[in-house]
Amino acid sequence: MTLDISGRAEQLHQAQKRLQSGDFAGSLSAAEAMLASAADDTDVLYLAAVAARYVKDYPKAEQYLQRLHTASPEYGRAWQEAGHLARAKNDQDKALQAFRRATRFNPALEASWRAQADLLATGGSQSESAAATAQADRLKDMPRELLAATNHLHEGRLLRAEEFCRHFLRQNPKHVEGMRLLAQIGIKLGILDDAEFLLDSARSFEPDNIQVRLDYIDALRRRQKFAEAKQEAEALYALDPDNPLFQSHLAIESMQTGEYNRAFALFDQILETIPGDPATLTSRGHALKTTGKSEQAVASYQAAFAHKPDHGDAYYALANLKTYRFSDAEISNMRAQLDRPDLAFMDRVHFSFALGKAYEDAGDYQQSFRYYDEGNTLKRRQTRYDADAMQGELERQAECCTADLFARHAGAGHPAPDPIFILGLPRAGSTLLEQILASHSEVDGTLELPNILALAHRLRGRKAGEALYPAILHDLTADQLAKMGEDFIENTRIHRQGAPFFIDKMPNNFRHIGLIKLILPNAKIIDARRDPMDCCFSGYKQLFAEGQEFTYGLEQVGRYYRDYVTLMDHWDSVLPGAILRVEHEDVLDDVEGQTRRMLDYLALPFEDACVNFHQSKRAVRTASSEQVRRPINRDGVAAWKPFEPWLDPLKDALVM
Repeated sequence: MTLDISGRAEQLHQAQKRLQSGDFAGSLSAAEAMLASAADDTDVLYLAAVAARYVKDYPKAEQYLQRLHTASPEYGRAWQEAGHLARAKNDQDKALQAFRRATRFNPALEASWRAQADLLATGGSQSESAAATAQADRLKDMPRELLAATNHLHEGRLLRAEEFCRHFLRQNPKHVEGMRLLAQIGIKLGILDDAEFLLDSARSFEPDNIQVRLDYIDALRRRQKFAEAKQEAEALYALDPDNPLFQSHLAIESMQTGEYNRAFALFDQILETIPGDPATLTSRGHALKTTGKSEQAVASYQAAFAHKPDHGDAYYALANLKTYRFSDAEISNMRAQLDRPDLAFMDRVHFSFALGKAYEDAGDYQQSFRYYDEGNTLKRRQTRYDADAMQGELERQAECCTADLFARHAGAGHPAPDPIFILGLPRAGSTLLEQILASHSEVDGTLELPNILALAHRLRGRKAGEALYPAILHDLTADQLAKMGEDFIENTRIHRQGAPFFIDKMPNNFRHIGLIKLILPNAKIIDARRDPMDCCFSGYKQLFAEGQEFTYGLEQVGRYYRDYVTLMDHWDSVLPGAILRVEHEDVLDDVEGQTRRMLDYLALPFEDACVNFHQSKRAVRTASSEQVRRPINRDGVAAWKPFEPWLDPLKDALVM
């Protein structure tokens, strides 16, 4: 039987006091007793590892650290403790490696920087030692509240980090590092407009602060203000056109604004200065893939891991083309990299998903599932997705967004008919529908736009943890709804090329159809739906750049699909006829018929270009980019079948 939260906290506190008082054996004993009922508790595992080291039971300390790394692979203090343990065992190389990992995951660990400085100096690396000392000294001089906030931020305690940071800024409102830190917290919480404002203010106070300017560019990109982000990157580049960091940022921002030739020229400049730079080669590969130059993209990815064999990102990028087949030598190298205990966390994730794809293509489904499962398990531990919380969020939408709500707001909102929302689950065929419709002369394809999600976040309340939305929809005035709709139209204009209609294919917008129809009553909504087993298992096999945390477990993705269907049924009942449902399998069976059906719903004339969508030259940025450049095929239908022996958790979740 597990302890209640308050009882566990008190026991942990008492065990920590024993450690601090020098009763190491007593602290270890108390920690082990707690682990009997909470085997993966990271705080207790950390305490047990420290106490075991102090009593010089190094094998036991190592065991607890391995469990801690498994439970929380990016926990900086765990790697710091691994460094202390390695030093105690006189393994200086392993210690240095561990301390470096510690500061990569949590750069606020002063002890790890000082340990690195000492070890590097002993090894004769004086310049690196001096750099580590400088980092440690910077932390020593940092205001205590900001140091605490930085620690909380990098250990995932965002609300505590925000609390410390805001308290400090109330006393020091123009402290640039404090503003930058609060902006980082805001980005993690999804409060992007606040982050942009803070960083804009910070750069006005310190115009020469390069890190603030780089963070500002990142915030603008996340808000998909691509033209402004590129303008800022241009300004940095003008300061030093030979700086590879500035060249790289400008290349990325040029990609976002569709200036791919400029991006390619900048990538070439970087590679002249840093030949074989794997990050640049991988980014160039992404740009080539997006513009349909798949053979050149493959060559760029292969060049990246030729220069850095443990660069998992490039291997996964090849897998993510969906059309690439790995050679035996590439598979062998990936397996060899996974055998390395020092392999970086995200490289391990990338190799796992890539090997899953490699063995699936080879027809070895047991091995394939093994690697998909390993990759998903790593990501699930990292993201800590809560299926119950998501179910509650979707249920609140149904509770608040009633037929009466829409009746009371009839006639409100912004009247623009421009937006076409394609939504549902990822891997449900939405990119195919977008490619079909964007081939029409009156429809612009754009991106998975974050605007609706950002608006929903703002409506929740300005303080982290508040949850005014969706109930607040009942309190909004007609003028407020109209202004929100108008802002959406204006803020998304940058993504359009002049057609009267445009597509927003953010799949998660299905959660906010009520909000969409209140602010944009004439918007069209297409629900892209796919067979549940195909859709869910395809999502499970996909490593997403960010978000979509529900896909990293079979039970979790099954529950999410079930909750999505339940909410869509609700939208159909309170907004009858407002949503067009398009089944992926129907499109595969009759692409012209389903295309005509969609165009009729949109009140647009039929155009042959829509059924010849695969001939379009437009850039496609999603995981399906290569697939939608081929004619219709049924390759993905029933792709889950060979994996059926391992999919019972998914089946059970779908029928619960």
